[in-house]
Amino acid sequence: MTALEAVAVHLPPVARPIEELGEELGLSDRQVKLFRRFHGLDQVRLDPDGDLTDLLEGAATALTALRGREHRVRYVLHARSMPIAAPYPHNPLHELLGRLGLEHARAFTVTHHACAGSLLAIDVAGRLLAAEPDPEALALILAGEKTFTRDARLVPETALFGEGAAACLVRAEGERDRVLSYAVDLRGEFDGRLAEDPDLLARYQRDYPDAVVGVMRAALDEAGETWDSIRLLLPHNVNQVSWKRICRTVGLPLDRVVLENVPAVGHSFTADVFLNHHTATTRGLLHPGDRYLVAAAGLGATFAAMVLQH
Repeated sequence: MTALEAVAVHLPPVARPIEELGEELGLSDRQVKLFRRFHGLDQVRLDPDGDLTDLLEGAATALTALRGREHRVRYVLHARSMPIAAPYPHNPLHELLGRLGLEHARAFTVTHHACAGSLLAIDVAGRLLAAEPDPEALALILAGEKTFTRDARLVPETALFGEGAAACLVRAEGERDRVLSYAVDLRGEFDGRLAEDPDLLARYQRDYPDAVVGVMRAALDEAGETWDSIRLLLPHNVNQVSWKRICRTVGLPLDRVVLENVPAVGHSFTADVFLNHHTATTRGLLHPGDRYLVAAAGLGATFAAMVLQH
């Protein structure tokens, strides 16, 4: 059963208040107030001096469980939201392999699920490792991206992106953080640029809560769990108000949802799941045997959820 061996995060040193970002993005005062007062955003972590390779390296070097086990890594996956991350022929992922001593590993990008891509990467890594003859084989998942365009900085009326990064070691079998289920709902009718299509944005915002709840319920059902049996919900960090509404709908108390990274970090693409996992474990919110639910949505649109056992 696929298991998360270890998770590490890297938060860039610069914290920009959303008012500064709003001015750069041409947002009105009303739009900025909406983000702060209604959505619960405060600041966004950014690394103005580093590139994508530096960002991912920060997360990988923080992963102490990787040290001395580099030879066990068979696969390196970059879970990426944006289809393009760097101009050709620059390849940040393969440059990183050289810095980490992982040139022997097979490396590739997992995309097309946008910000839900980290859950897809866990599933793909588990499937690949299950076919490996060596039970000690590992996969390294990297998550995090640069906010290098306007589309990579803003989801209209919803979220502001940050540059938090994460690294996760995965193995085919393990005793902790075992994957019990994985559910995905692909909704191609929402493909398009929300910033330029008000009707598409309105339809996406209307259907978003039901789609998120639906895929979470599917993951719970597959794992044989209920809202009462899970210890925590680890959401993606788009904003606080949408998760508060969803929790009211399903009857899940807010003290069982990790939301503290929303105002402090910003929506960090596919890294959100791992950032919140790191927060939950370092704060002692999960105990051995606890079941927990993770959920994410990616523009395009993909809704995904996964149940794990700590």
